[in-house]
Amino acid sequence: MSDRIFSIIWLGVCALIIFQMWNLYIPFTYEPVGAKAFPLLLAGLMALCCFVLIINPAHNIHWPKPPLLGKGAILIGVLLGYSSMFEILGFPLSTTVMILIVSRIFGGRWVNGLIAGLVAGVFGYLFFDRLLGVSLPLGLMQYG
Repeated sequence: MSDRIFSIIWLGVCALIIFQMWNLYIPFTYEPVGAKAFPLLLAGLMALCCFVLIINPAHNIHWPKPPLLGKGAILIGVLLGYSSMFEILGFPLSTTVMILIVSRIFGGRWVNGLIAGLVAGVFGYLFFDRLLGVSLPLGLMQYG
């Protein structure tokens, strides 16, 4: 029952996001798809997941053990730190640090986390900035 209640509440949040984004007026944009597309897509996908949970909820809900809940709390902190340092450090560096920390939280080795973070940060930046035309901050690595 708790998953249905959560889904109904979250469906309301999704509806609010969709309503706000649908009515958002942006006079100019640098991205080809505009600033509205990504939030609308995410809210639509979340709403779809909410409908699935409302129609077909899980019958046996098992809460995770306290160590896993602690990891979840740390992950929330890491994501908040990532979003607050995104502009300052830039996309490549903040993504590298975030992936390295998440890798360590789940027992990954330092070297593997660092390599995965560097690959995701650099290639993610090149993919979005060069191929899709979505400008991402370089932060400390800003040149010129």
